[in-house]
Amino acid sequence: MKRILDCIERFKFPLLILALGIIFMLSSPSGKNAETKDASLCEALSLTQGVGEAYVLISENGVVVVCDGAGNAGVRMEIMEAVKAYTGFGADKITILKRDKTN
Repeated sequence: MKRILDCIERFKFPLLILALGIIFMLSSPSGKNAETKDASLCEALSLTQGVGEAYVLISENGVVVVCDGAGNAGVRMEIMEAVKAYTGFGADKITILKRDKTN
């Protein structure tokens, strides 16, 4: 038992860093949390004047927004600013597409 305690004492900082890394990985957004984030942004955008019906996909690499109002430059700018504020992604990681109403 003393040998185990000595080993733990000797490696307490690397073990602490390992434990914190595991906790961080388990708490990072993925799966259900990412879907909730997508839905929250989608709802907020859909309520914005001129956007119309909106669909949002968020990943680690960027954001895609598909909506009715994407054809209007002013609406596109408002969407871009809202997505940047909500996700922290730069404009180069955000794509806004006009929704095809025939589908």
